[in-house]
Order: sequence, then structure tokens, then C-alpha cells
Amino acid sequence: MKILFIGGTGNISTACSRLALALGHELWLLHRPGRPGIPGARDLPCDINDEAAAAAALAPHRFDAVVQFIGFTPAQVERDIRLFRGRCGQYVFLSSASAYAKPSGFAPTTERTPLENPRWQYSRDKIAAEQVLRAAGATGFPFTIIRPSHTYDTVILIPIGGWRDFTAVDRMRRGLPIIVPGDGTSLWTVTHSDDFAPGLVGLLGNPLARGEDFQITSDEALTWNEIHRLTALAAGVAAPKFVHVPSDLLVAWDPGCEGTLLGDKSHTALFDNTKLRRAVPDFRPRIAFRDGVRRTIEWFDADPARRLLPPDEDAFIENVLTAYAKAWPGGRIA
Repeated sequence: MKILFIGGTGNISTACSRLALALGHELWLLHRPGRPGIPGARDLPCDINDEAAAAAALAPHRFDAVVQFIGFTPAQVERDIRLFRGRCGQYVFLSSASAYAKPSGFAPTTERTPLENPRWQYSRDKIAAEQVLRAAGATGFPFTIIRPSHTYDTVILIPIGGWRDFTAVDRMRRGLPIIVPGDGTSLWTVTHSDDFAPGLVGLLGNPLARGEDFQITSDEALTWNEIHRLTALAAGVAAPKFVHVPSDLLVAWDPGCEGTLLGDKSHTALFDNTKLRRAVPDFRPRIAFRDGVRRTIEWFDADPARRLLPPDEDAFIENVLTAYAKAWPGGRIA
């Protein structure tokens, strides 16, 4: 197949690019000029946000499948529909599992779980973008929606001082405490990008995917305490120091945390991938977090430039821990 990835070199998409190439597909990557590509892929350098320039670059091409990895808003999806209507056999939009309404019990989330997230604008934008696609589907636009959950490779899953930020790992290595939101006992599903990729690539050109939505996650759910512990162990820290701070208190200190904590990670996240396995029977996640997180830490350690240490994040953690110790002298470091 001739496939276009919009993006293609990110935390999730790099693994998908490598797999598509390994399977013999003709892969094109649309990205801004000057961005690094993927060996074996063909570059289509332009800024997708410049619609006129993108239309000119795309004019000679028709793709069997287009995957939008970096679309976040309804306006961006509306632009893509204008660009790709009549130019692709399938348009795949990466939404987010954070769009699902949060569970009141422990029943696994399925594709029929309602979409609702009053706490996070990011998730509401993804929901609105899905609605745009469904409306376009009613007029013949060939879409597929995919909802990843917490998928990692070149990011650190720790909520406070993690993701592309190396602050939490650096603090653990220096023997300093880090913050674990809540009591750390809720379950959270983690998925390595190399396990996500077969699900996504298996849906490309798949007749069962047209007009459908799929979540793609592993079957591994760990407590947040275990996610933090295994991250520390991968970083060479056998006895990390954790301080559990209520999520709503963290949001009071930094309202910017509301979406990612109260709108997402404060809730148990379990997923049922039955629908995906009907369409992609070979989907079998194999990378346990204890192994995947070692690869992630090794990736950060391989290049000092990757280990971002924003001073404001370390200061935030110190300020919260100092204030929390004063407010609750009986609290302890776990």
C-alpha cells in the first residue's frame, strides 16, 4: 500500500513507521522541512498547517491510507477532509482514550463507552474532531478513529516531572523525593509503541475498519505506585522516595494539572480490545512495562540533550513537598 503518515517520527508514530516499512509498504512522511525522517520512508516536506502549501505538495499523490498523528482540533480535521477527500482510500485519526467518560466501577472501557470529559479541553477537542469525521463519513469520507491510551517509547509515564521532562528520574537518582498523585493504588493501562504499531498498521486498508472506531492498548494494568517503582528501578534506583499528594490538591497548586490528573490519570483505566482483535486477529502485545521502561530510560541516557530538566518543574515539586510537609507533619515518605 501507499501510505502517508502526517508526523511519523514521534513517540507513537516512529514504531508505526518502522513496522509499515518492514511489511513492505510505500511509506511517505509529511512533516515540516528540516525535520528528521525515517530511513526507507519518503519525505513530503511541508507544513500541514499551511493548507495551500500542503495542497500543492499533495497534488501529484493519491494514498491508500493517510494517518493523522498530530491532529488535535476539529478545525484541523476539517482542513484534512478538504485536503484528502478523493485523494485517499482511508483517513485514520488518532483520537485519545482520555475522551471516554471516566468509569464509576471496574468494568473495562469499550468503544461504546460514552465520550465525555468535562475536565480536559484536550479531550473535548478530540471528541469534537471525531464528530466532524462522523459527519464527513455520512457523505462518503472514508474514516477510521483510533484511541490510544498511555502509549510510551520515548516518553516517561510519570505524571509529575515526567513525559518529555526528565525531572522526576533525575530527582530519584539524586536521592530526592518525587510526587505520586493520589495514593498510587488505582490501576492504569500502559502500552509500548512497538505493541501499539501492529494494531494500527493492521487496520490500514482493512475493510473492517471503514467508518469504525478502535481503541488500541495492551492488557497490562499496573498501579501508579508500581509504574513509579519500575521506572525508578530502570533508572538504577532501588529505593526511591515517594510522597503521595492528593490530585485535587496538586490541581489547586497548579490548575494546569486538572486535565491530565482529574480528567484522566486519577481514574482506573482498563480496556477491552475485543473489537480490535476481531479486525486484527494477530494483535498480541508482548512488551511488559518492566522491560519497556528500561528501553525508555536507555533512550534518554543515550543523549544528554534528551534529558530535559526545566527549573520550574523541579521548583514546583520542591514547593509542593515543602508546603505539604508543613500542612501535614505526620505525613511520611513511602
